[in-house]
Amino acid sequence: MLLKLLTAILLSYFLGSLTAAYYVTKWMIGKDIRKLGSGNAGAKNAGRHLGKKGFLYTLLLDMAKVIVALTITTIFFPENKIMLLISAFFLLVGHIWPMQLGFKGGKGVVVFLASTLFLVPIAIPVLGICFGTGYLFTRNFTMAGLISMASIPITAWIMGESYFAIGLFILLLILVHQHIKK
Repeated sequence: MLLKLLTAILLSYFLGSLTAAYYVTKWMIGKDIRKLGSGNAGAKNAGRHLGKKGFLYTLLLDMAKVIVALTITTIFFPENKIMLLISAFFLLVGHIWPMQLGFKGGKGVVVFLASTLFLVPIAIPVLGICFGTGYLFTRNFTMAGLISMASIPITAWIMGESYFAIGLFILLLILVHQHIKK
């Protein structure tokens, strides 16, 4: 059991640390995304420098790593939502602080949203409604995004998720929020 736990944690961190924007940018133009634009190794910055194709590749690869890690965790720990939540946490930690990139990765928005889609799928359409409403009032993409992401722990609570799950969604939200502010 302990070996499975450590394997799931390490695999989640490792897959999380494969920051797609960094590798897609290296592949497409041979540069380090962290030295371009905002310096962030995320989909938004990749899109600015690589166009729609770079944005899409980054988005899909970051989503894929989440799905792969959480699927493997499900295989290791069937019917164990706590392990899935722990895996999602280490995916986000790996994405934000990838060891091989000197602990300077992305902001974690895609990882947070893909983890939410896997764990509490209904939270994504709720987030979409909150985002649309927030954007109508604020006319600010980042503010509307932060407001809408705050709906995730609330939706998890309404859907009857455990207090551990709600707390972890709040923690993930705080981590993402701290990196969006930078």
